[in-house]
Amino acid sequence: MSGIVTFKGERLHLTGRQVKVGKRAPDFRLISQDLREVSLSDFEGKVKVINFFPSLDTPVCDLQVKEFNRKAAGLSADVVIIGISKDLPFAQARFCSANEIKNEVVLSDYRFSSFGLNYGFLVKELNLLARGTLIIDKGRKIRYIQLVEEITRSVDFEAVFDKLQEVLEGSIQG
Repeated sequence: MSGIVTFKGERLHLTGRQVKVGKRAPDFRLISQDLREVSLSDFEGKVKVINFFPSLDTPVCDLQVKEFNRKAAGLSADVVIIGISKDLPFAQARFCSANEIKNEVVLSDYRFSSFGLNYGFLVKELNLLARGTLIIDKGRKIRYIQLVEEITRSVDFEAVFDKLQEVLEGSIQG
């Protein structure tokens, strides 16, 4: 990862520790829609697909959350899709209710910025998260990182789900 993303071509800087494939995933402290604190360990024993994005109030983020929710419906119980933004939990709850987001756990990094800082995806100039996806295996190892360089573009869903299939096949064999 470069530590730089763009927004409509303007260079922005990512702040925090940069994570790497093959390394242990750091913990985070997020807030659920019912204002409970949630951490990575709450998803122990599952393969975690983390979908992170700037704000639900943008068309690309809206599409991203809806697509991950749709894809999650067909996944095994061994997988959890976690959506993370800095939107307030109330806004996330309203969005999820209005759009029937039931297969993805949508959490907020507004209070601590711990996901953004611990993973290196906090956009310094905007105090929002960059856009991308992570896959963390059951052993808490980071298996995949997709950071979208231009924030206004979508993630490559096909690449994410191809890698997820590979991770799941590896966990069956191993």
